[in-house]
Formats: sequence, structure tokens, C-alpha cells
Amino acid sequence: MENYRKSLKTNSRKLRNTPTDAEQKLWQRLRHKQLAGIPFNRQKPISNYIVDFYCAKAKLVVEIDGAQHFEKNHQLRDTARDKALQALELQVLRFDNRQVLLNLDSVVEVIYCAVCKRIKS
Repeated sequence: MENYRKSLKTNSRKLRNTPTDAEQKLWQRLRHKQLAGIPFNRQKPISNYIVDFYCAKAKLVVEIDGAQHFEKNHQLRDTARDKALQALELQVLRFDNRQVLLNLDSVVEVIYCAVCKRIKS
């Protein structure tokens, strides 16, 4: 189990109750161990962050980024966040909303391959 700042718990619950369209669509493919029989969590607090999706068994984080993530200051924060999560030996995959909404099968395939690779390692 990954450690997290306890104050994030309330916000993570709020985020679970108000998913974006892309998050909702991907969650329909990840929930109930549909992907390789492996459980995923959504809006999971880890360290000082709340990640969109988390697979503990594969130590894999999946982030779905909206348009604001293309802004320079947001990209800098995302890079720092990814480095902090990688320091915890987590792999971070990032997709934008458009990828999820228009090409869900490809997104799921990339996640599946990452899960399989990390579990075998």
C-alpha cells in the first residue's frame, strides 16, 4: 500500500464522484478487474498527489490529461509530479482526453502491455 497525505482523502472522494467523460469511459474498461484480472483504483491518493488510476500490483499510474495540461506551467508541474511518483518506483502513463475518447482501444492496449510487462519483471 502506498503512503499518502491524509488530507487528500476528502478531495479524492469528490473527484471520484465527478469524473470527466474520458475518465468515466476508461474506468468502464478498467473496473472490476476487466484488464488482465488486475484491480485498478481511481482517484487514488499517493504521496502528495491524487492519481487518476492506479494499479498497485503493477505499480502503474495512469493519468488522463485535459487541455490545461498543454500549458507550459502545467507541464512543468506534471514533470515534477511524474518524477516524484517514479522515485516511488511507479511507472506513469499519460494520455489526453482526446486519445481516450476517440481511441479507447489503443489506450487500453498500451495500459495492458504496461501491466503485463511490470508484473513479469
